[in-house]
Amino acid sequence: RPTLANARLVANPGCYPTCTALPLLPLLTEGLIEADGIIVDAKSGVTGAGRSLRQDLLFSEVHDGFHPYGVGKHRHQPEIEQTLSLALDGRAMHVVFTPHLIPINRGMLCTTYIRPAQGATEGDLRAALQQAYDGEAFVHVTPAGKWPATREVRGSNHCFIGIGSAGVPGQLVVISAIDNLVKGASGQALQNMNLLFGLDETAGLTLEPLYP
Repeated sequence: RPTLANARLVANPGCYPTCTALPLLPLLTEGLIEADGIIVDAKSGVTGAGRSLRQDLLFSEVHDGFHPYGVGKHRHQPEIEQTLSLALDGRAMHVVFTPHLIPINRGMLCTTYIRPAQGATEGDLRAALQQAYDGEAFVHVTPAGKWPATREVRGSNHCFIGIGSAGVPGQLVVISAIDNLVKGASGQALQNMNLLFGLDETAGLTLEPLYP
């Protein structure tokens, strides 16, 4: 935040990097999870794929269907890895990232599989997330057993993060949800602009999610 005040150019993160980095950065920074072997299973509404006239984005192609795209070569994967490497003092890291298109207009949900570092517990990871986002206006950690849903963030600048057991020893799952058009795009850009010009960071971004 302090660096934004004197910046001439501000790069706004993409939707997938935002939804992935918000839960992972605090955990990597604190050394609570293994940097290797992270798997991100991501789903996005159709607006996440843009508005260009393409066959795979037509209503008849998307409605009542569900498919992966950009497998192993999505343009956001390098940004995700670059962003996460900041928590490792620039050390290169790689994640398995597979995005899917789901038949909704807006919304993004990332299910990320992680391994705790030796000696770290689920409680340690939850506490680190809660501490990292304590007092934040737009990022919230859900109670244990409560998982985020896209309907809870639709039309808002909020991000919800849940963490819990993956049902396999030594494996946890962290799930994050955002609106790809707001927190993943224009809303986040407005948040950055507010900081850049010394305005209230939440200005213009206090609308509640559109639910139902």
